Amino acid sequence: MATTVLSPEGATAATAALGTLIRGHRLRIGLTQRELADLSTISVRAIRDLEKGKAQRPRTDTVRLIADALRLGPRARTALEEAVRRGGARHLPLERSAPPVPLHPLIERRAEAAVIAEELRSGAERLITVVGLSGVGKTRLALEAAARLHDAGLPVLWHTAPGAVADCLPADDDPRAAPAADCAGFLHGDGPSDTVPAALTGLLGDRAALLVLDGADTGRLDFQRLSRLLRELPGLRLLVTADTPWNVPGERLFLLAPLEAPAPGGGARPDAPATRFFLDRLRRVRPDIVPDDRALTDIAWVCHRLDGHPLALAAAASWLTVCDLPTLRGIVESDPAPLLDHLADGRSGSHLRESVGRTLAGLPTGHRSLITELCAAGRDEFLLEDVVRLTGLPLPHCGRMVRDLLVGGVIRSSTDGGRSAFRVLCVVRAVATATACAPTAGAPAPAGTAAA
Repeated sequence: MATTVLSPEGATAATAALGTLIRGHRLRIGLTQRELADLSTISVRAIRDLEKGKAQRPRTDTVRLIADALRLGPRARTALEEAVRRGGARHLPLERSAPPVPLHPLIERRAEAAVIAEELRSGAERLITVVGLSGVGKTRLALEAAARLHDAGLPVLWHTAPGAVADCLPADDDPRAAPAADCAGFLHGDGPSDTVPAALTGLLGDRAALLVLDGADTGRLDFQRLSRLLRELPGLRLLVTADTPWNVPGERLFLLAPLEAPAPGGGARPDAPATRFFLDRLRRVRPDIVPDDRALTDIAWVCHRLDGHPLALAAAASWLTVCDLPTLRGIVESDPAPLLDHLADGRSGSHLRESVGRTLAGLPTGHRSLITELCAAGRDEFLLEDVVRLTGLPLPHCGRMVRDLLVGGVIRSSTDGGRSAFRVLCVVRAVATATACAPTAGAPAPAGTAAA
């Protein structure tokens, strides 16, 4: 049988992990070191040395007495004994655990990233969920906030949900992917609910660390497990990116709107966030285009018409490989739907259409009907009074509907006219219109149309 030999550094790490397990179980049931010593008939000094990782080779009987005093169940007891037998949970250089490398530079969003990073670093918030329409930049914002926290000394565990679009470059064979996946699996219901995986308690203990769940399906996350995870890992912070809120106590909801794209009536603003984003994409596809006043006016119209939505702007910029700016502006003003497909990568356009379609399908019937009526009205902006008029519902109910649509990312607030107005996003209009015009299954084909 093969024998595992630990280096001196590995042995120290192993005993530290064992001590963290013992301390975590002790704190979970509210015992002091003295009380654990009395219950286990082991000296306080021995308990202290074990928790500090100073006891290099604890005896089997010692560990058994501690497990009895802690009233550990079979699973937790086995994990403790396994930690002793195998030298503790695998030690990872947690301090160097960094977030993945972003694929694109950050354009704007620095203020939002600073707020999120400070709230998580200070511990003012331990759970922040960033919500917004697909393609609005949630992952890129999370990458920036995570990088700032890593620079401040917090290790970062990153988990991208299966099927989510990875807008980053994870390290090959990253050993920290396993504990991040363990955390995500625990919150999704994997394994028993009464015990946080021993590998996590051994690795993290009470150390400050950030767990990012990118592209999470909040409907599958378990709040009771979250409570246990945050209780047994008191230094852990969670940053979640999702299409919908988790809607649990203690959640700090962070609504990410598209980039600011003011109406160009007062003149083109090259410093506007959406314009800066578009200019960055323009330099990649058409470095020969000089952003003079006329070009900036066209770009401002494109950015405003597409509501500053980053993925829609990136797709529109890709069309400059086959057309000029005036032509692009004309397409956007007449029918922007074709521009939702990125010419260099059709999957991006398809993903955007499908994601927006799922968001619309997930809205309550009344909310979908309101979006349909707003799109049919053909107005660029609407007010809360318009919602009351269109729905005939009381003002409080209409206020909640508007908030739901803002949280879902299908509308954005507009202050161009100095009043609290709202806009249905262009990408939402395009998908909603296409859905409304699509023939239903079983419907007769229009006259003169051959059957497929």
